[in-house]
Amino acid sequence: MKKQIFAVIAAMSLTTAIVAPTTSYASTNSSQSSDEVVNEKLGVPIVVYGGSLSESEKVSVKNSLGIANNSDVQEITITGADIAKYIENGNSSARLYSSAKITPKDAGSGLVINIVTPENITEVTSDMYSNAMLTAGIEDATVEVAAPKKVTGHSALAGIYKAYEVTTGKKLDKDRTDVANQELSVATDLAQNSGVDEEKVSQLLTDIKKQIAEQKPATKEDVEKIVDEQLKKLEINLSDKDRQLLIDLMDKISKLDIDFSKWSTQLDDLSGNIKDQLNKINEDINIKSDSGFWASVKSFFQKIIDGISGLFS
Repeated sequence: MKKQIFAVIAAMSLTTAIVAPTTSYASTNSSQSSDEVVNEKLGVPIVVYGGSLSESEKVSVKNSLGIANNSDVQEITITGADIAKYIENGNSSARLYSSAKITPKDAGSGLVINIVTPENITEVTSDMYSNAMLTAGIEDATVEVAAPKKVTGHSALAGIYKAYEVTTGKKLDKDRTDVANQELSVATDLAQNSGVDEEKVSQLLTDIKKQIAEQKPATKEDVEKIVDEQLKKLEINLSDKDRQLLIDLMDKISKLDIDFSKWSTQLDDLSGNIKDQLNKINEDINIKSDSGFWASVKSFFQKIIDGISGLFS
């Protein structure tokens, strides 16, 4: 379940996430303007609409993504057939409302994820999208996600897959997208059902993947050891069932065809960005009173920060 305290602060402070080998952390809640210069080498942005949108809902999504009638974008629609294609065991009859705008960037730019309607994406956070997209092999793009009504946000990932393939002409590895989809499900399940806050879940996944990239575990037992170490560092207690789900997921990730040397750098940057955001929250809280409500909030976030800091000591 989402913790009430975190939800208040997260709404103000944690709406973006960046995975980038060499870029600085900068993002904005405003979408690209219609008169932005088109990158002729990479092509125009692609907007993918959920196939269940009504005409009025589609207009709402366009407004949220900053798409005017004269915007130079390519527009496509994600359908139930796409869900069946990109999501293992996906329901082709699913109702699809999550939409996204994908703007390709030069190699090395990394990922910038921005949920422009955070009040309507109820389960998936920016960091969760970043982690899953990195696992799927998506790099170097700005991605904006929107929905006209409250939805979990899961179908947007399939839309991003479709748009990324159309934009780049590259075919994503199905083994990686399947594991990325599973990762997103595990992340939202932990946040919803295990009492672990969303950003802490993202930090846990990032840190475990970072250790997999660095240690290159040879066996499932080695993966299990990494998972247990990171759970302990972040002071997260999971049920035996959830812990096993996490171990099974990370074992699959460790066996993917990934350039782990490059991956480690990208995960360093994602982890650093989350840590910076949490430190900023702590600094803001220090300005407040150290008694009562704010003291409890400060104590909560300090535990997270201390756990993350231990990774870099």
